[in-house]
Formats: sequence, structure tokens, C-alpha cells
Amino acid sequence: MSSNLPPVSGALPGRKPVISRDDLIAAAIKLAGPSRSVSTLSLREVTREAGIAPNSFYRQFRDMDELAVAIIERAGQSLREIIGEARKRATQDRSVVRSSIEAFMEQLRSDDRLLHILLREGTVGSDAFKQAVDRQLQFFEDELQHDLVRLAQANGTGLFQPALTAKAITRLVFAMGATAMDLPDDKFASFTEELALMVRMIVTGTQTLAALPQVVR
Repeated sequence: MSSNLPPVSGALPGRKPVISRDDLIAAAIKLAGPSRSVSTLSLREVTREAGIAPNSFYRQFRDMDELAVAIIERAGQSLREIIGEARKRATQDRSVVRSSIEAFMEQLRSDDRLLHILLREGTVGSDAFKQAVDRQLQFFEDELQHDLVRLAQANGTGLFQPALTAKAITRLVFAMGATAMDLPDDKFASFTEELALMVRMIVTGTQTLAALPQVVR
């Protein structure tokens, strides 16, 4: 006797039987639009977007805060790789400044939402999110400091307090980037020029301070 019952399956229709951390991160990034913080996403929204049952979420993350921190870390890593490649192609301090800022601004205008998330969560997220963003900024500062020292040695220029110089540049670029997220396209070129000039002023200032006698500083 035949049966009209559907075959038994371990997963409900429309839901994936297996899902990874990357799948959940991708689902959350897709939901976090240009004006929406990761912190406002609900677990049910993310699991629905990912196509899994809510309980399956806990196989990958302890809670939504842990997912948000993972997204921030992913955003920081992705941006560091992009800007790092831009800096490697540069041979002089001026081109390092220019290439790094242009790479940053290109990411700000791209469809990739990772930079927007990184900028937004540093100002509107929870303390845990802000701490995660700050850790990413410190990674940027460490890498930039290394490049600034390398270039100063190669070009025979001084560098006053390299760590503080790298911090000043990084914090300026990210603060300005947060204000530039909603800029119209016709304003981006002039904004990029202004930001590049601001960074050059910091670089020139640190070189000038390094050349001064210690008693004058």
C-alpha cells in the first residue's frame, strides 16, 4: 500500500540543515543597512535571514553580542587587508597617505557594508561593541606605526612619537569617515582632498617636531 506522506527530513522546508558562523555573519551584515546598527538586530531576524531555526543560532554564537563582535572583527580585518595592500604599493610617505585614504574612501562608497558597520558601532553600539571597535583601531595604529617608522628610516626624515602619530592619523580618518557616510557622490572628491591634507599636516608636524631640539619641544 502506497503512502502520500512526504519523505521524512531533518530540516523544515526552507531551512538549511547545516549553517556556519560565516552564514550568520553574512545574514546579519545583509540586514544591517546604511542607517541601521547591528545592535538593533534581533536573533529571530538574523536566523530567518539565514534560513535556520532560532535555536540553531546557539550552536555558533553565545548571543547576539558575540555575533556583533565577530562582525566588527571581520570588518576590521577586511579593511586592514585592503589598506595594507594599498600601503605596500606605495614607496613614499606622501603616496602612503594618499593610497591609504583613497582605499578607505573607496570602501566607504562600495556596496560592502563592513566599513559602515565598523564606523557606526564605534559610536552607537554597546560598550562591548565600542571596545571591539577600539581594538580594531589599535590594530590599524600598530600597522600604520610600523609603516611610518619604515618610511622615516628610508627617507631619512624624523618621526616624533610614532605611536602617537599613528593614533592621531587613525582616529582622525575614522572620525571623518563616520561623518562622510551620508555624503552625496559629488562631495566625495573634495572631502578626500581635505582629509588627505589634514593627514599630511599631521605627518609634517611630527617630522618638524622630531627635527627640533628637545628643549624646544
